[in-house]
Amino acid sequence: MAQRLAYRKRNPYNTRSNKVKVVKTPGGKLVYQHVKKIASKPKCGGCEHFLPGIPALRPRQYATVSKPTKTVQRAYGGVYCGNCVRERIVRAFLIEEQKIVKKVVKTTAAAAPKAEKPKKKTAKK
Repeated sequence: MAQRLAYRKRNPYNTRSNKVKVVKTPGGKLVYQHVKKIASKPKCGGCEHFLPGIPALRPRQYATVSKPTKTVQRAYGGVYCGNCVRERIVRAFLIEEQKIVKKVVKTTAAAAPKAEKPKKKTAKK
């Protein structure tokens, strides 16, 4: 006959936060052992890929680990992956280059003397 088991915490319902597994004690009894929820891996803010080098922990556990564990040594480390950071840098560089080209084109157009337009000849009847 199966042994009856009782939850060890006050929540009596089979919910996501109240998952248990059966464990045999050294005394031979079967008891419930509460299982913690598994942590999701941190994802990149741009492309939603998993961030390499950062452990998957529950939110409260990040408060107890050191800062080098939570980031990587790069701009936006721990927020964006390396590919997204590279893309942002290249995009910013190209935008700045585009602004400079626009400014140069504008100054050369203003500096060049304006050529007079030839007058249209009207046909006489």
